[in-house]
Amino acid sequence: MLNKILKTMRKKANLSQKELAKRCNIANTTLSGYESNYREPTFYLIEKIADECGFDVLFQDRKTKEVLTSKNIERKELE
Repeated sequence: MLNKILKTMRKKANLSQKELAKRCNIANTTLSGYESNYREPTFYLIEKIADECGFDVLFQDRKTKEVLTSKNIERKELE
């Protein structure tokens, strides 16, 4: 499923695998592996790919509709 999302974002941004890989500082074969579900990207790379394609990664609370992203939440250790 993630592989299809990554590929869809790239295509909607009108980027080739080569262009997107260069922007993300990864090998073209690495990006190809993510899109073909052969490899799994880290969360950092998922965010980087999404950002380069003009998308945000977010989590939405189903009840309150509150949206959390790495950009709007302070990271702190659990007590």
